[in-house]
Amino acid sequence: MSNPIQVLIADHDGASRGGVRLSLGAPDFEVCAEADSADAAVEAARREQPDVCLIEAELPGDGVATAARVLAEAPRTAVVMLSAGVDDERLFAAVRSGARGYLLKDMDPARLPQALRGVLNGEAALPRRLMSRVLEELRAQEHGRHASELSRLGVRLTRREREVLEHLDRGLETAGVAEALGISSVTVRRHVSEILRKLGAPDRDAALQLLRPPSA
Repeated sequence: MSNPIQVLIADHDGASRGGVRLSLGAPDFEVCAEADSADAAVEAARREQPDVCLIEAELPGDGVATAARVLAEAPRTAVVMLSAGVDDERLFAAVRSGARGYLLKDMDPARLPQALRGVLNGEAALPRRLMSRVLEELRAQEHGRHASELSRLGVRLTRREREVLEHLDRGLETAGVAEALGISSVTVRRHVSEILRKLGAPDRDAALQLLRPPSA
């Protein structure tokens, strides 16, 4: 018989940890350690080198930062975040930090073991309602955050023009865009002129207004 899957649970709430422990009552799982803070989680990961580390996204000391610290100490450990709610910024930060899953605490407890087995087999553990958000983020990274509105308008921008547009949308002026992208102000102004031409807009404010969703 193979050794049980070793799991570290890092959650500030004892009752929540207990619920996860009960969910992992299958013979092929063993909770090797529990932690109620970031530092305790990192120390336990270093000591136990678990197969899986479940980290509360809201863990005191920053759950997402803890994920990165755990992976630094236990690079073979699969990190999965547990969250009380959906927070897009935290979700994407967790994925970027190396987490292989982001599960909600209100999920069916019976599905947790299956999700973790999937993670250890190379799958991502994401609820269906979060998967669409991840796909939207990947699409935004590939095509720019204004992709859907540009498509609606029938406008095609180059990759650099999309980058310039996104920085303008964040409120940066020419010099700020130039610094952020490592190009000259003259080049920024040239890209802006081309963006305005393609959008048929008289100025930057008008261009950005065109890219607001119709309901906005």
